[in-house]
Amino acid sequence: MASSNSKSTNETARKNFKILLTNPRITVSWVKAHAGNIGNERADQLEKDATQHGQPYSLIKLPKPHIKDLLRKRMLEELQTSWKNGDTGRKIYNIMPSVSLRPTNWIKEDVIFFSQHGPFPAYLKRFRLSDSDFCSCGGIGTALHYATDCIYIVSWHMRKPAPNFEQEWLKSVVNNLVFRHKIRSIVKFISENRDLFRPP
Repeated sequence: MASSNSKSTNETARKNFKILLTNPRITVSWVKAHAGNIGNERADQLEKDATQHGQPYSLIKLPKPHIKDLLRKRMLEELQTSWKNGDTGRKIYNIMPSVSLRPTNWIKEDVIFFSQHGPFPAYLKRFRLSDSDFCSCGGIGTALHYATDCIYIVSWHMRKPAPNFEQEWLKSVVNNLVFRHKIRSIVKFISENRDLFRPP
C-alpha cells in the first residue's frame, strides 16, 4: 500500500504517510476484498458511486485568506448553533443572542451582573448558599433590585423597567457605557459590603 511506504513518490501517499507517522494510534491493515467486511463493502460502494456520479477531483490550491474566511464562517455557524441550543448561559443569551468575534470589553463585574451569578441573595438562595433571598432592605435581592430599588445604593440607581420590558432594559444597559459604569460600581460595592445586604 502506497500510503504506508515511506519511500513512495506519490504526493498523496506521502501526505497520508506523514499523517500516520504523527498519529501513532491510527493503524492501517490489509483487508481481503469481497469477504463480507462491512466497512470494506461500504468503501467499495462509495468508491463506485463517486466514479459514476461524483464530481471530478481537482487539486486546486486556494489562497490562505480564502480558506481562513471559510473556516471562520463555519466556526461562527457552529458556535451560533451551540449557543442557541445550549442549556447554560440563558440570561446572557437573552441579552446577546448572536455570537461574534468582536470583543465585548466586559469585565468581571459586567459578567456577574448580567449573568446574575454573584453576591445577590436571590442567586445565593437558589444554589442553597443562603437561607433567604431577601436583601436587608426588605426587597428580593436580585441584580435588578440593586440597580433600581435598593435603598442602600440610591446614588447608582437607574429607572426600573416595566416587568415585560426587562430584557430590553438589560440590552440598553449593555450598550450604554454610563450604565455599565454604574453596574460595575454596584457589583463592587455589594461584593465589598456583603454583611450590609444580609437580611436581619
